[in-house]
Amino acid sequence: MARGGFRAGAGRKQLSGTYKEETKPVRLPLSMIPAVKKFLESTFRAKNHDGTIEGLYSSDFSEKSYSLPLYASAVSAGAPSPADDSIETALDLNEHLIKHPATTFFVRVTGDSMINTGINHQDVLIVDRGLKPKQNDIVIAVLDGELTVKRLKIESDLIYLMPENPDFHPIQVTESMSFTIWGVVTTVIHAVR
Repeated sequence: MARGGFRAGAGRKQLSGTYKEETKPVRLPLSMIPAVKKFLESTFRAKNHDGTIEGLYSSDFSEKSYSLPLYASAVSAGAPSPADDSIETALDLNEHLIKHPATTFFVRVTGDSMINTGINHQDVLIVDRGLKPKQNDIVIAVLDGELTVKRLKIESDLIYLMPENPDFHPIQVTESMSFTIWGVVTTVIHAVR
């Protein structure tokens, strides 16, 4: 067998692909390879405006199940009702809050432009990238490289991102802006304490 010379696929690789940066081989136990592949396939990659990867957010909830007790009686928000401590079933929050695990991610809110919809500073939003945004949906948008949560309003050929706080002004999306909708907000997780 000859040594040296040109070999197909040999040598330093060009920076290409999704990440546009150098790579490093990693050794894994063979039994871990399917789990790592599954994680990477179910991961949302947040990109910066220059195309580099900002972070990875797992959206695979199939391995995690949090079943909590669900009581048979409802809680009255009006006049008090007699207490009932019979448990009806277990409640899995993933099953009730996440309809499309492969396209769902979480994001934390900063600011108060959406307070009139019950979205407050430091709340956690559950966002589904698999839903097609429509009129009046609350969406996570990327506007000129910045993330924002606003209500989507479409009039004729015009797109507006509407705040839900009178101290803020609507944003009209123009052709000169870099604009993408990352997903539709499906749930707000709001701490009361």
